[in-house]
Amino acid sequence: MSDHPPTILVVHPKERRKKCTLEPLRGREGFVFRKYPRRGPEPLDNYVQLGFGGPEISPADADSGLLLLDGTWRFADAMLADYQDVPVRSLPAWKTAYPRVSKLFDDPDGGLATIEALWLAYHLMGRSTEGLLDAYHWADEFLTINDVTDLPASGKRPSRNT
Repeated sequence: MSDHPPTILVVHPKERRKKCTLEPLRGREGFVFRKYPRRGPEPLDNYVQLGFGGPEISPADADSGLLLLDGTWRFADAMLADYQDVPVRSLPAWKTAYPRVSKLFDDPDGGLATIEALWLAYHLMGRSTEGLLDAYHWADEFLTINDVTDLPASGKRPSRNT
């Protein structure tokens, strides 16, 4: 049993499950999936959400619940508007391994695949990352291009060469 509330993953209905990098976490303990715009019964008082413009997520957030909004950048603003009451935490600049191609919208600089963002947030909060990237096709590339080395079998707290 963990010491923090479950991670809530709000997935936009137009996000294709086949391409959703979070899909392998469905049914895993500690993760609650919600279909946008359904908010769910959980109070979000002790939650932070990943986004842009907030303080960087850190071990100080470890006891908070984590909220992630998963959808294309095209729908992000509408989704964010429904969760304005949840404090935003940002991530440092890391490179994505996910091969993005959009003919209609530019991805923001520093945009990660949702599973990459979740892994990085857990890592920076000091939580176990064990198994999070197991089903992610580009996991090795993601860790390599971001200089993550010495990943222990437990998935906890790898180092990053700077």
